[in-house]
Amino acid sequence: MAENGPYLLGLDAGNTVIKAVLFDADGRQVAMHGLDGHSRTPQPGCVERDVDELWANAREAIRACIAKAGIEPAQIAAVGTAGHGNGLYLLDRDGEALVGIQSLDTRAAALASELDAASGAAMHAINLQRPWPSQTPVLLAWLKRHEPEFYAKAGTLLFAKDVVTFHLTGERASEISDMSGAGLLRLPEATYDSELLALYGLEDARAMLPSLHQPTGIAGRVTATAAETTGLREGTPVVGGLFDVVASALGSGAVGPGDASIVAGSWSINQVFSDAPVRDDRVFMISAYGDRRFANMENSATSAANLEWYVRTLIERGGHHDDPFAMVNELVEAVRPAPDDPLFHPFLYGGRMGAHQRGGFYGLGGWHGEGHLLRALFEGVMFEHRRHVEVLAKAGVRFDKAALSGGGSRSRCWPQMFADGLGVPVTVAEARETGALGAAIAAAVGVGIHADDVAAVRAMTRPERTYAPEVGMAAHYDRRYGIWTRLTAAMEPIWKDLEA
Repeated sequence: MAENGPYLLGLDAGNTVIKAVLFDADGRQVAMHGLDGHSRTPQPGCVERDVDELWANAREAIRACIAKAGIEPAQIAAVGTAGHGNGLYLLDRDGEALVGIQSLDTRAAALASELDAASGAAMHAINLQRPWPSQTPVLLAWLKRHEPEFYAKAGTLLFAKDVVTFHLTGERASEISDMSGAGLLRLPEATYDSELLALYGLEDARAMLPSLHQPTGIAGRVTATAAETTGLREGTPVVGGLFDVVASALGSGAVGPGDASIVAGSWSINQVFSDAPVRDDRVFMISAYGDRRFANMENSATSAANLEWYVRTLIERGGHHDDPFAMVNELVEAVRPAPDDPLFHPFLYGGRMGAHQRGGFYGLGGWHGEGHLLRALFEGVMFEHRRHVEVLAKAGVRFDKAALSGGGSRSRCWPQMFADGLGVPVTVAEARETGALGAAIAAAVGVGIHADDVAAVRAMTRPERTYAPEVGMAAHYDRRYGIWTRLTAAMEPIWKDLEA
């Protein structure tokens, strides 16, 4: 049984997993329950989920988390949500789910290129982002063009976390960090914009956009129906919440200008906070998460999703291995780095430079084993993070240390590889569920437990481990990164031929 509250419930809706995590006011985890959902690929390039399953899993996760904590629901002061950005979640006018498209989807790649050629510069001038395949308005425009009858049924556009908020509160609501991260807001004002919608060919979509809140603003309160199904107390405040990458940054201790957060999750997220957005079209995305608070990001679907694919496809086949990720770390740690180790491109779901990019292992020899393959995968993911960081540096965004979060931070050896390859100290937070903690931080500010996000982060986060770059490894990774970069360029015509 936990002590008396107040407590804060953070909900983190990833591309498949939904987690309910209870924290005290100091950010210490009290209880957690997560459930894994299912993705489906109805056609190559399409990645979708059952939206009703998302809510069913959220209900079960919340109820189980409260039961594990052994607390009274009235002790929960507020609920915060976080979730994967972009993709496309649509409700019809009656609030029934229409579709849940995930942020790994590439069906709209051709349309994204078309929109970029026609209006990319004009879009960037408004939202500081150019169109790309899984971007929410691009997917909505794709539906409008290719499935007009389906598009006509759409009532409200939401994000993954907003689906949970809708079912908890009955409110069709979102907030500025997800909306700006999806390229749907004018920046730096963080407001809806008719001119921007028109550039996507979505002049008629303004009515689909939900009410817009600050991440810490109260979006609604738990309804009687939701209270009955989740175990929460009716009337509990639910704040707007956060784009999960921003939530993970806050939960790992990054909050002020110059703070850097690297998230090695399904996506490669590389973000540096500032009090004004960077205006450079080489930078992938800007997310506004408060007054004069911006995350400047270079991102792509090229991080730990590669390891998850490897484990699910090659290690877990036949149902063996009780702890496959522990086995992966053991295999990687057993390999002594060598100049002729194989290389890996982490583009199983396309890359930042195009959906045509593909994954692959290169330079294999008969003396290489599975540990070499996995070390190459770890290294290739780190190299793509490094490439993103170089883009930020060219735009004038620099940092001298970084907080690492996401599934990759749980590895015993991956954080050290990041420190060595990026050349900066890397800190891993005490909290394992940094996305849920970031959501709880927003909730704490929303109900006045902490004065603002800076105070909340200082009170609710703590570093657990710091990895300093190892002497001698810089030259090793610099050489191999050079080869990896040349290999990427050499593969471009092959990938394009495969696409054709």
